[in-house]
Amino acid sequence: MNELKVIENELVPVYETSTGEKVVYGSELHEVLGVKSRFNDWVKNRLGDVDACEKEDLIRLLKNLVNGGTQKEYIIKLDTAKEMAMLERNEKGKQVRRYFIRVEKKYKAASLATQELSPQLQVMINLEIEQKRQAEKLEHVEERIESIREVVAIDTTSWREDTGRILRKIGMECGDSKSYQDVRAESYQLLEKRMGVNVKQRLTNKRRRMADEGVCKSRRDKLNYLDVIADDKKLIEGYTAIVKELAIKYGVDRRKGGKRECVGVAVLGHREWIPSKKRKNVQERCTMLNRREWIELSLMR
Repeated sequence: MNELKVIENELVPVYETSTGEKVVYGSELHEVLGVKSRFNDWVKNRLGDVDACEKEDLIRLLKNLVNGGTQKEYIIKLDTAKEMAMLERNEKGKQVRRYFIRVEKKYKAASLATQELSPQLQVMINLEIEQKRQAEKLEHVEERIESIREVVAIDTTSWREDTGRILRKIGMECGDSKSYQDVRAESYQLLEKRMGVNVKQRLTNKRRRMADEGVCKSRRDKLNYLDVIADDKKLIEGYTAIVKELAIKYGVDRRKGGKRECVGVAVLGHREWIPSKKRKNVQERCTMLNRREWIELSLMR
């Protein structure tokens, strides 16, 4: 298992492995290049064009999606990514290639400078780096505990407001216009499975009862699944518990202020989060070593 750390994020995020290898995520490269074809088709074609070899030039893994599915992801060495960008044969491809070249030169020079130091100083620097990694991990754990406490504090008196805010945050964190609907649908599916109810049928029945009572159609049409849940105390408790679980799963809390600025931590495809206030402290501590260890990602070879 290797740890990836973001070292450059000017154009395309560039990561460094625990062995010092510089790599990028294929999906992030695809997005920055503005390629119109599907990611899976593009990355397969481009890797074939540059004769890339798995385990030597890239690593494949599966990334978990919000809707419960999976998507192939590629961790690509910087040399290979540079060739892939060049093959786009447009201005954006040239821009990305020049950016990769600058990154290579920068860290090659830093590596040579470190090699010129005495063995004692090199040992001290490596020890300092390891201490910083451990400190970041501890900060991450503390932040996760605080987020969990915030989520657990949700009560049933403000459940509609709190659960709605959490689901919207999950959608924003995932960066997909459809993510909010996906997560909302996931919450209802979990509710039906866990509580053994048919929410859609209950909504239909509720509308029929209101029609029999003479309630106007426009008012009946405004009803949704949350109105059905609100009629049953057990459903409220069950739904609130489910949204709490989703909040912990996707790494958000219920504090106001919209989307938290975060640095992602992906561990075998599962996302966790570190707030930006922690990011600044980490950045400052790593300045002397010219390393921006903001993000840690673990991947399985």
